[in-house]
Amino acid sequence: MNSALNALGKISYFSEIDEQLQKELARHAHLMTIESGEILLLEGDESQAVYVVASGWLKSSKSSPNGREHVLRFIGAGETFNEVSVLIETTNSTTITALEPSELYVIHRKAILDLLDKYPRLARTIIQRLASTVQFLFTMIEDLSLRSIEARLARYLLEQASDDTLHRPRWATQAEIANHLGTVPNVLNRSLKNLEQEALIKVERHQIKILNISGLAERASLDK
Repeated sequence: MNSALNALGKISYFSEIDEQLQKELARHAHLMTIESGEILLLEGDESQAVYVVASGWLKSSKSSPNGREHVLRFIGAGETFNEVSVLIETTNSTTITALEPSELYVIHRKAILDLLDKYPRLARTIIQRLASTVQFLFTMIEDLSLRSIEARLARYLLEQASDDTLHRPRWATQAEIANHLGTVPNVLNRSLKNLEQEALIKVERHQIKILNISGLAERASLDK
């Protein structure tokens, strides 16, 4: 239980709840592992659990009838997913795939509902999480409909960079990033080159350095 408690403590909104509730959640959390490329949840299937990522990376995606994929988000350690399916007993709205070997804690629906009845603070915490998800989706819709690919790319780099550098794990290929930004790899490649020619970024093999934060932020704010 201690490892589960540590994992839950790293999640910002779970860290705000009282210690007893954290222990209750950890008591119901079961560890599972998933290999790179393995599909954990398939869009349209039923799922009865909330997942907490302890280590590794996964992606949440939707696919069109012709097979084109759009990556909604990349999910890393300290993040959760599938709260909606548990709360309203609906099928999975997205497919969840491991991008690298990952460890997750699984908390099943019955345990979550029992704890919601017992701890109102947990309900508020989950509501806040869902509100953040709605806000994230609104921002994504705004980006896809109002901003050019270069503006979307600039925003992505600013949001994902740490200390002016975006470190790219092996799975962060141009194809994966393009799927997330709603474009195709060759268009993404041209956009990266354009930003690099403008001395806003420097593209290296495993990382992208931001050379001009204010300039990149200006590009991120431009519409079509």
